[in-house]
Amino acid sequence: MDAEYWHHKWQADDLGFHQADGNPLLHTYFKELALAAGSRVFVPLCGKTRDIAWLRSQGCRVAGAELSELAVQQLFADMGLEPAIITKGGMKHYSAADIDIFAGDIFQLTRQMLGPVDAVFDRAALVALPDDMRTRYAAHVIDITGAATQLLVTFEYDQSQMAGPPFSICDEEIQNRYQDSYNISPLASVDVAGKLKGKCVATENVWLLKPVD
Repeated sequence: MDAEYWHHKWQADDLGFHQADGNPLLHTYFKELALAAGSRVFVPLCGKTRDIAWLRSQGCRVAGAELSELAVQQLFADMGLEPAIITKGGMKHYSAADIDIFAGDIFQLTRQMLGPVDAVFDRAALVALPDDMRTRYAAHVIDITGAATQLLVTFEYDQSQMAGPPFSICDEEIQNRYQDSYNISPLASVDVAGKLKGKCVATENVWLLKPVD
């Protein structure tokens, strides 16, 4: 899997992963982040998710990273915002009131470029990446956010029944990738209505990752 896979998805409008009403698990478990008004939330591999508009409606500032510049353009258009655009470190930085989105390879995003982050909401990033990339990705997000608290949503299913993405991620993998930096609390496990992509039985799991003291 490479960048062209995702660019093709956006160009072909093949967006089965996009949730028109945002992610209901964010709405339910957002309070677990215990954020003050004006806190800044990072949404990695954000696409044009409606979760960003919802987070802003809750009084948050939002930062995001997205490979597809087309997705970023659609995100701002959907919110009726006209962004300022500058190039930073090989990425394009789209910004408007209370929102900063970096278009390009997330592995080029540095802590200095991103700026301070109070929390991370990851419902579409970890699950989008194959195993070998997840190791690098998890470490990178911990680094650039200073191990900010995360609300993480994953899928679990019989991977032999369907090729990812989204990929199946088991409890053991979550422990292996995050236990050195976080105290890990499972918040919920819910059945995916209508099966995952209509193909296989799956659960959607919600995790709270709080920095180790």
